Amino acid sequence: MTYDLTALRAQVPALAAGTAHFDGPGGTQTPLPVIEAIAAALSRPLSIRGDGLPGERNAETVVVEARRAMADLLGADPAGVVFGRSATQLTYDFSRTLAATWSPGDDVVVTRLDHDANIRPWTQAAERAGCTVRWADFDPATGELTADDIRDRLSGRTRLVAVTAASNLIGTMPPIAEIARITHEAGALLYVDGVHYAAHAPVDVEALGADFFVCSPYKFLGPHHGVLAARPALLETLRPDKLLPSTDVVPERFELGTLPYEFLAGTRAAVDFLAGLGDGPGGSRRERLASAFERIEEHEGVLRDRLEKGLAALPRVTVHSRAARRTPTLLLTLGGHRTEDAYRFLAGRGVHAPSGSFYALEASRRLGLGDAGGLRVGLAPYTSGEDVDRLLTGLSDFLERGTDARG
Repeated sequence: MTYDLTALRAQVPALAAGTAHFDGPGGTQTPLPVIEAIAAALSRPLSIRGDGLPGERNAETVVVEARRAMADLLGADPAGVVFGRSATQLTYDFSRTLAATWSPGDDVVVTRLDHDANIRPWTQAAERAGCTVRWADFDPATGELTADDIRDRLSGRTRLVAVTAASNLIGTMPPIAEIARITHEAGALLYVDGVHYAAHAPVDVEALGADFFVCSPYKFLGPHHGVLAARPALLETLRPDKLLPSTDVVPERFELGTLPYEFLAGTRAAVDFLAGLGDGPGGSRRERLASAFERIEEHEGVLRDRLEKGLAALPRVTVHSRAARRTPTLLLTLGGHRTEDAYRFLAGRGVHAPSGSFYALEASRRLGLGDAGGLRVGLAPYTSGEDVDRLLTGLSDFLERGTDARG
């Protein structure tokens, strides 16, 4: 079975507008089956979860199916899948809950490679608890964050290490399994931001060694909300603030208020859509997802090579995405030109490649780009070779404008 890009693109209505989308790291476009699943959930009777009336049963089914789907995607236990408004919200919630167990003199480790959503919740929680924050740096020349970079920051009182599985700014994929091993040897927990990673690589939470793994379905063709996976036994040890009458059962203990049932229906559909990109109807959904991500990685890898060769032929283009293992996400600067101007120029040609630091402020500053960042080009499962060529042509034309394109 081949990767049928034409059929895939035909299932994404937004692509009919003609824009070449390189904004996938900020959020992908939505396939028709996901849209239809959201509409179907809202079209049927829908009530607070229960087992009596049709609306109650529909809500219960939606939640159960969404947990199973995300468990299949992440290699997790459905009983450890927690839903929230966003990955940021979930991280803040868990930072407050975990910080309640910390004491003055303890420390937490964060990295300068991460999105701020996996930095600030922990630094703020540590400050309130009287804990020390230890910063792990990455190498700006290579984009690499190694296990040794983390090991050097661990102490006998480290309680948590927060690290990204893939940088949303430059794509770097640190060695999470090795980082997990040394983190656990130090007696600490590992909180992994998998928001960018889960869109481009098969996830196995247990194999990665993540105690907590957070992601966002809208990065992999689904709707806007957040998902966290952890071992149910670990979740049982945590006591979050919650309303008195709300359930104390895990994972519902961490889900404050009524869940967005329609979005959960869309998430299940997104996982099924991804699984459909794999080997036929046979095999488990988990197996079909593994096959699908092999095809996605191959497709995106071919396009990344094409893109990088094209960029290498352009004058004054610096690619800051250099790690040996990384996602198909490139951060560019254009010597003598503002990337904000390039973004607007490309937008005028129907090419969406945004400019900024994309909440990865520490990484942007470490790269010497300040808060401005650069032009981010992200590939997605529906990206075509024609899209890449349009981007390269647009950048070439922008750079040829000389002083007219300068900021």
